[in-house]
Amino acid sequence: MKIAVVQASSQKEKNQLFYESVVHASSGQEHEVINFGIFPEETVNYIYVQIALQVCLLLESGAVDFVVTGCSSGQGMMLACNSLPGILCGYVQNPSDAYLFGRINDGNAVSYPLGLNFGWAGEINLNATMERLFHDPFGCGYPKGEAARKRRDTEVLKNINCMSKGTFADLLPRLEHDLVESLINRKIVCDYVMQYGTNHECLEALENVLRQKEDRT
Repeated sequence: MKIAVVQASSQKEKNQLFYESVVHASSGQEHEVINFGIFPEETVNYIYVQIALQVCLLLESGAVDFVVTGCSSGQGMMLACNSLPGILCGYVQNPSDAYLFGRINDGNAVSYPLGLNFGWAGEINLNATMERLFHDPFGCGYPKGEAARKRRDTEVLKNINCMSKGTFADLLPRLEHDLVESLINRKIVCDYVMQYGTNHECLEALENVLRQKEDRT
């Protein structure tokens, strides 16, 4: 599984800690973890809505399978992600949240609060939360006695989530210009998507806006 790590600029000083926590938690499971920032040295600020669009592009394109993201509270990022096509994002503020989301809800993204209650030794809760997220196979159900029903319920939710949102390719032309610009200006994300994405409709939509930007310049 390809796992992306990306968080809002408000918590960019925690990027390396965030990334290393996911790497450690997923080690030994043949996962690949890719760090997309936001990096401390970046001078452009990206709010959670803009990062959620990057999450959407990464997932909808098929370039990655799962995204670990966050902002100061984690709530805004979760809400923004769940407003966009192709994302089923959980809010995980502690190990039990993360474990239950992975086993029961089986989504493709989680949002963690990197500022809220993140004081001295805050990395302990972060590390424990990520460890529980990747502890067992996703979607196996919990508790064991109700696992089959839980999996059926999750499929119902995923189907509704898919039907109600459309696709990234449909959404992109309708977005405000500034949002599109913030997306295509993050070369690290767009280049990766163009290289590893598998959803041709999504890639074509991205190519169109990249071409339009080139024409303007």
